[in-house]
Amino acid sequence: MSSIEVLRDYVARKIIGDIVMSDSPGKAMKRWREYFGIQQSKLAEQLEISPSVISDYESGRRKSPGTYVLKRFVNALIEADLKSGGHVTRLLAKTLTPVPLPSSVIDMKEFSHPVKISKLVDAISGEVYSCKDSLDEHIYGYTIIDALKAIKELSGQDFYNIFGVTTQRALVFTNARQTGGRTLAVAIKVFNIKPGALVVHGSSRADDLAIELTELMGVPLVISRLSSVAELVNALRKLLVT
Repeated sequence: MSSIEVLRDYVARKIIGDIVMSDSPGKAMKRWREYFGIQQSKLAEQLEISPSVISDYESGRRKSPGTYVLKRFVNALIEADLKSGGHVTRLLAKTLTPVPLPSSVIDMKEFSHPVKISKLVDAISGEVYSCKDSLDEHIYGYTIIDALKAIKELSGQDFYNIFGVTTQRALVFTNARQTGGRTLAVAIKVFNIKPGALVVHGSSRADDLAIELTELMGVPLVISRLSSVAELVNALRKLLVT
């Protein structure tokens, strides 16, 4: 088996397992299709089926697909990606490999379906300071991090690992009273990894440089007004089931 075949098989098994274990397999199928950036019509053409079949599975109008259908669905996503360079598949191969999370990571979850940034902002009582025109964009998960611990202990590889399955997620930093997001925005720019949103909890307002940098990077900067970390965790976990 070639290295590409090993890579494809590993990623496919992980994705199929995620869909099977999901409370809503159809929504999980849609999330993965959107993550790979493939339209229903293109995927249907590759699978030689009607786009309405994919739509029915994703919306729940058809009962959950069996293993055979899921294998074809997932393999088609991966094949389409490999034909265009395989960037998504290679990223998944790295991020799906289990690694111990740093102690600075408080919580990390993937959503069962895409969540608009505006919905996340409402859930965490947030105030948006940059990229306000991007609030209709979707994110697919979140990572909550203790900012002070992260600054002291995170290596470059650790920083990469906290993105989980996808970089299109909210990076949520707590214990950030003195930074206003400045150090965090600088770190994101230095590591050149763009999250879906940068959330700061514990600051009264955003730092001017943080606002400028996140505008340049196209990353919404949000200050959460929730009073405690426990409230923040609970608010984000509620998005997992809505």
